[in-house]
Parts: sequence; structure tokens; C-alpha cells
Amino acid sequence: MAAIGSEPDINLIAAARAGDRDAFATLLERHYDRIHGLAWQLTGSRADADDIAQDVCCTLVEKLSGYRGEAKFTTWLHGITFNACRDWRRRRRSFSAFTDRLVLLAGLVADERQRDPYDAVWLKSAIARLKPDLRDTAVLVAGQQLTHAEAAEILGIAEATVAWRMHEVRRILASEK
Repeated sequence: MAAIGSEPDINLIAAARAGDRDAFATLLERHYDRIHGLAWQLTGSRADADDIAQDVCCTLVEKLSGYRGEAKFTTWLHGITFNACRDWRRRRRSFSAFTDRLVLLAGLVADERQRDPYDAVWLKSAIARLKPDLRDTAVLVAGQQLTHAEAAEILGIAEATVAWRMHEVRRILASEK
């Protein structure tokens, strides 16, 4: 167990916990390259590493109060970054499964084995352009595989509205393809 007093950033950590923005900014400046570098190694993508590093920096404000000094600050920070990368991979897999189901649901292909490799990129872009109410409905029905009745209950709308929205999603996606 690391002694908290031996931590080189101990004064900055204490000041940042107390709300000192300059101390927090200094901590970020000192450790950003470490966060970004680990994220880049784990994702293999600079753009994804940029996003993950930004997320880690934003959540660090809340998580810093949970640092107890039982490990070196850098080790603790690596753990947070590693978990953020793991969550990112999980979301990416979840989104990939969602796009596979939505392509089938929209009738763009009869079987997911027929998908063009570029379909996932196209579909991600098409989903991002959907109006929020259509996107939310598609995520619940195609992504989470809820029934129209279950989605309607969550969204606070009529089941017929869910059916109409899914029809619109299919129509929009089919017309853009």
C-alpha cells in the first residue's frame, strides 16, 4: 500500500478535492498524456482515444474524491482509464449489434451475412441524423428488442405511435440507402 504522503501529487490532489480549479488543471496537464496514451493503446484509434481521454478528464472531477491513496495516483488513474476503455468497447459492441438488428428490421438486407462492410458506417450516420423521437424509439425496439407495448410505456406514448415511428425509421433508412 502506498503511503498517501509519499505521493508526488498529494498537494495537488488535496487542493483539487477542495475545489481548487488551478490544482485540478495542473493534475490534468501532468497526467493527460498518460490517460490519452493508454486509451490509444487500448483502442488502437487516436480519435477514440481523444474521446475517452476527454470523458476520463470530465469524470475525474467526481472520482477524485474517491481516491484514497491505497495505490499510486497514476495506478489509480490507469484503472479509471482502463475501465473507460472497457466501457467504450462494450458500448461499441452493443451499438454494432443494434445496427445489425436495425438493418434487418429496416429490410435493407434479408440476412446480416449479406451486409456490405460499409453498412455499419452508413447506418451509424443515418441513425445520428434521425429525429430524437425516432432514434429513441428505434433504440428501444431494435436495439433493446422491446415490444412496441414496452417501448410505448417507457416513452409515454401510444403503442400505435411506436408502430408509426418504426415505420418511419424503416422508410427513412430505406430511402437513404
